[in-house]
Amino acid sequence: MQPQISVGVLFSSQVVFNLNGRYRHLETGIEFEGPGKAVFENGNIIFTIGNSQVSSGIPVELEPVSYAKSCFDLRNVTIGIDFHWERKEDQRFKGGLRIIAENGRLAAINVLPIEDYLISVISSEMSASSSPGLLRAHAVISRSWLMAQKEKNKRLQGPGKYVTSIEKDGERIRWYDREDHVNFDVCADDHCQRYQGITRAGTGAVEEAVNSTSGMALIYDGNICDARYSKCCGGISERFENVWEPEIHPYLTRVVDNPVDPPGYDARPDNEESAEKWILGNPEAFCNTKSLFVLGQVLNDYDQETTDFFRWTVKITQEELQGLLKRKADLDLGDITHLVPLERGSSGRIIRLRIEGTGGSMIIGKELEIRKALSDSHLYSSAFVVENDSLNNGVPSGFTIRGAGWGHGVGLCQIGAAVMGSGGYPYTDILAHYFPGARLEKFY
Repeated sequence: MQPQISVGVLFSSQVVFNLNGRYRHLETGIEFEGPGKAVFENGNIIFTIGNSQVSSGIPVELEPVSYAKSCFDLRNVTIGIDFHWERKEDQRFKGGLRIIAENGRLAAINVLPIEDYLISVISSEMSASSSPGLLRAHAVISRSWLMAQKEKNKRLQGPGKYVTSIEKDGERIRWYDREDHVNFDVCADDHCQRYQGITRAGTGAVEEAVNSTSGMALIYDGNICDARYSKCCGGISERFENVWEPEIHPYLTRVVDNPVDPPGYDARPDNEESAEKWILGNPEAFCNTKSLFVLGQVLNDYDQETTDFFRWTVKITQEELQGLLKRKADLDLGDITHLVPLERGSSGRIIRLRIEGTGGSMIIGKELEIRKALSDSHLYSSAFVVENDSLNNGVPSGFTIRGAGWGHGVGLCQIGAAVMGSGGYPYTDILAHYFPGARLEKFY
């Protein structure tokens, strides 16, 4: 029997919803339908359906009387949180609605079977018109990742503290993974897997991909794989331990996104000379494509607002950089004089970056901390080289950042996998390419 999962969807002082079909309030057993609202005031939930207030404790639990016939809408759900495409939209969901109090606000949680969740994830993460090979591969890795997170949640509830940072004088190393979600399995945004309920209805192709791989997950050495993915690796995938906690997963390692090492390049850009040539170059790779047919399969409308991803350039003025560092990283280092990579990973992504200024210096990492500090949303990746612009008394007027890839680069490269799928690779070959040594097993 397939497991149920809980997905954190909306986080706000109030939750506005509409029940399409009969829903049972589990605390009282009363059935409701129609518009409703939950408001958090003075540590209590004021829960109303229509114009009537309903007596309810925390959590509020609403379960569909008929799963097949009922659904609910949530208003003003934020998607793309902290990314350049952030926006609000109304969304529709199958399954149950749970409303809890968390960190001084409300959280709306969708509870549903894992396979129905996956149909939405595949449609939310990419176009439902993607090739069968890509859709099936994505169904397997999304299921594997989710099952691995449920296992990890169980471990985190045990003794010991889950560490997400290493801080000492002059250095701040942070990573972002499971520390935010203790009251549900996963969130609905890019922090976990993009999930938008049945707002992006799955097509027959997506349903076939999920159904044909039902219950199948990747395993390595007897454990479910913590399968990761990003939009574009930039030509080489990154190692897990260089992005998240210092734990080695042999199946999340350096993978050249090409049948052979690209000629003319050192495919180990973990030092400054090879990284500069790699990032400033145009190496052959599955994900090095401008095919609108392929990109249209992978990128939803708001993703297509990003036109450069394999190689990109960003310019930041001195004033902009100082403002970003104060606002995003709480750093006041005076005029910034140098951005110095101290350590790079297998894909050329910077793991530790020293920021030097007239008022001091600071080392930051890992890759997401670097991306957050240098952009109002997130820099596309931390695989970049820096050029100082014109100098005034030794202080650059700004910085030109030239980079490679979109996202953390660990595991499956969605654009590379789309090219492979369009080229006729079966999903098993796509999985074998991006997760070396892992194998498939059916769990239910």
